[in-house]
Amino acid sequence: MSIPECQKLLPAAKPGGEPLPEGLLWLLLTGKVPTKEQVNALSKELRDRASVPDYVFKAIDALPITAHPMTQFATGVMALQVQSEFQKAYEKGIHKSKYWEPTYEDSLSLIARVPIVASYVYRRIYKDGKVIPMNDSLDYGANFSHMLGFDSPEMQELMRLYVTIHSDHEGGNVSAHTGHLVASALSDPYLSFAAALNGLAGPLHGLANQEVLLWIKSVVKECGENITTEQLKDYVWKTLNSGKVVPGFGHGVLRKTDPRYTCQREFALKHLPDDPLFQLVSKLYEVVPPVLTQLGKVKNPWPNVDAHSGVLLNYYGLTEARYYTVLFGVSRSIGICSQLIWDRALGLPLERPKSVTIEWLENHCKKASEN
Repeated sequence: MSIPECQKLLPAAKPGGEPLPEGLLWLLLTGKVPTKEQVNALSKELRDRASVPDYVFKAIDALPITAHPMTQFATGVMALQVQSEFQKAYEKGIHKSKYWEPTYEDSLSLIARVPIVASYVYRRIYKDGKVIPMNDSLDYGANFSHMLGFDSPEMQELMRLYVTIHSDHEGGNVSAHTGHLVASALSDPYLSFAAALNGLAGPLHGLANQEVLLWIKSVVKECGENITTEQLKDYVWKTLNSGKVVPGFGHGVLRKTDPRYTCQREFALKHLPDDPLFQLVSKLYEVVPPVLTQLGKVKNPWPNVDAHSGVLLNYYGLTEARYYTVLFGVSRSIGICSQLIWDRALGLPLERPKSVTIEWLENHCKKASEN
């Protein structure tokens, strides 16, 4: 199913609204579109599982407040691992045909708990440690927004959309592949997801959404909000000629505009068409692809998911770009954990990439060039 199909078919919190992340979780685990009643039941189950022991917060508090939000988030996830049902079952001698069952238990509990850990990190760093408890009447995305401190209906809708479109990914990217790789050693979902988060924290992966907003703000700082197309083109060339990349453009797999960018653009056109930073993002959509095409080295000059998300979050008051990758991490728990459950159900083997010598590589390249 495409993203527009998910937006149309998955249950929403309100008529014509954005899809609920719980609906996507159901779809990833069963291959079927759930009813609203099924999604409501899953929402309740996740709320029932969302209890985080005090030692998790103490582990985070042991870090300096200046530690990167992703470092604090991954530390909290590692501390949650103490409660792993898979580890306990494995130590007792569970049959391998049943591995998926405690993996399922761990995965649902992990998905339920990460918004609490993530919002604790946000409130600790940026809001003097004033924690906001979960609201038992809210769905997954709205509750995450609420615990961060944002209760406007539009921000809750944005968070539902954000978590849904950032959840799953083809298995070859760093965080998705890391989750598979570590879990293939029969590491439990907490260990596997924490490893995936450490990959997500890299500037060439999840940290890119932070980099985009900082770069856009640098454009505004130097050129002002009412920048012309020609000025913007000059700034893009200046960035490229300084040996840097334009963050938010290009993709390792896609060869067209990222559909996750498109649905965020549609959200912005609906809710914040006059926002200056959104208008700047729209201008970048016009300016950057032709410049990158002219450069001649870029296979995909089109914007990716990271080119847009920061501007939307910034508009609704979540202005701390350094935190953005944690939002990505919370979302990615749904996709990675769904895949881990299926890994165990299908009995997928230990991953072990083939090792080759330099001589083998040289001969391989020589043969390829001859052909």
